[in-house]
Amino acid sequence: MSRYDKPILVFQTDFTYAEGAVSSMYGVVKSVDRELEIFDGTHYIPRYDAWSASYRLYQSLPFWPEGTIYVSVVDPGVGTPRRACMAKTASGHIVVTPDNGALTHLARHIGITEVREIDETVNRNPNTRGTSVFHGRDLFGYAAARLASGIITWEEVGPTYPVDEIVCLPMAEPTLEDDGRITGIVDIIDPNFGNAWTNIPQELLTKAGISYGDMLRVVVCHAGELVLDEKMPLCRTFGEVGKGELLAYTNELMNVSFTMNQASIVEKYGIGFGGSWTVSFER
Repeated sequence: MSRYDKPILVFQTDFTYAEGAVSSMYGVVKSVDRELEIFDGTHYIPRYDAWSASYRLYQSLPFWPEGTIYVSVVDPGVGTPRRACMAKTASGHIVVTPDNGALTHLARHIGITEVREIDETVNRNPNTRGTSVFHGRDLFGYAAARLASGIITWEEVGPTYPVDEIVCLPMAEPTLEDDGRITGIVDIIDPNFGNAWTNIPQELLTKAGISYGDMLRVVVCHAGELVLDEKMPLCRTFGEVGKGELLAYTNELMNVSFTMNQASIVEKYGIGFGGSWTVSFER
């Protein structure tokens, strides 16, 4: 098998580059097989945040070639009985991750066709068995490299378990209400630009008769407490409003988002994300 026949490895973690964790994971992969290609998704997932890990997989994995092995390590339960797994997606990718909610968005939006628990007796780095606090290096990275290099087959990863046993975080479905309101959640925020992304598909606005140029009322609540209640236009792009002005738009995943042109709506209003952050749109 030439290097061009071997799956690409993509890593995402909450490790940052402040110390040597990411480098150690790369080293383990290259120690298994020097030919394996490694790329970074992000190493700035918020600490311990399985929801963000889940969303970033959903955001980027579909744009990698079929067969890519995506290693996602956000693992506050490292060393505990939580399952370490590899999951096959309906899109033909493999995700290596703790089964702690990080597969939520893929299971919902793309589909998981099979999941296996990694057999630590054969797929754990034998040189580091004295520690249980760095499975990103010692289990996930090592096992992913063994699979990508062809040292083990998919069946040799470990035993299967039912797909419906995958840990999924609670998430409300986007809904078009009888009164014309569209409800959903703030699914994630853009930490660099301060945009708020919802789980509401653009097609649901179309179904409600809302078009670009319409003025919307946008309401955001956290655990039932009002955080934002503002009017803003639905725009195709940011430059349709003045600097600092509010707007809603369709993001690159074809979901509705809202922000301020060249400013952070997240910082101004203190907006967060996840299942407890509800949002509604109405004309």
